[in-house]
Amino acid sequence: MSFLEGALTTIALCWRIERRDGVTIGLTDHDRDLVVNGLVHRAAPGMTPSAIKRSDGLEADTMDITGALTSAAIAEVDLLAGRWDGARVALFALDWTGGDATQVPLGEGTIGAVETDRGGFTAELRGASAALDRPVVEATSPECRAELGDKRCRVAMAGRRRMARVLGVAEHVVTVDAVEPSDNAYGTGLLRWIGGANGGLQSAIAMSAGTTVTLRSAPALAVAGGDLVELIEGCDKSLATCAARFTNTVNFRGEPYLPGIDLLTRYPGA
Repeated sequence: MSFLEGALTTIALCWRIERRDGVTIGLTDHDRDLVVNGLVHRAAPGMTPSAIKRSDGLEADTMDITGALTSAAIAEVDLLAGRWDGARVALFALDWTGGDATQVPLGEGTIGAVETDRGGFTAELRGASAALDRPVVEATSPECRAELGDKRCRVAMAGRRRMARVLGVAEHVVTVDAVEPSDNAYGTGLLRWIGGANGGLQSAIAMSAGTTVTLRSAPALAVAGGDLVELIEGCDKSLATCAARFTNTVNFRGEPYLPGIDLLTRYPGA
């Protein structure tokens, strides 16, 4: 790492950002583009990291990244739509002259909270140790704690995903050209936007009826007729639905008959 020891340093900071939809970009604080491991890191002099807080204890490693909003790299509309939520980020330093190919890793993790203000943004980078903040043991619940189709639920999802075209949108209600296979089949499920301005995003479904699905929140961007979507069935996580609709009670991850804390408030004659 000779470039760190000379009288005149030639250090450039680089960011490699991989979105959950597979889009990967590279940015650098240098005044010209750099090619690192086959990826062009675009010059973004406004990108600056905060002090990197790292420890050998159990505290979560954190860092903030501040930068300018640009249409070519990170646009405000994409940040507000949630395209960058959960993206993986790697921050490293290198010699911008190319004389020393060694890279110095400075931090990596996933993007957490994002704030925008006056043409700029600040993104929180959560390190790997942030996972230690999560509960170790699950709390009991009358509802199933598994997600439909995951490795604990084990319901096959191949026949429970359907492609459809959007016919119209009225705020939270989306009308498609396919009829649901059963009553409220898509309730608590997901709608994945395949085409159009929302392509790559997904919306939570509150309920469905016939050819309409009601979203929990309006689409982030404008929707046009003919946009392609994928409808994924949902589950209300009750034992009755698990038995009647999915025949999957053997994998039910809940305690529907466990007395709740309301048992303490009961008394004879209540």
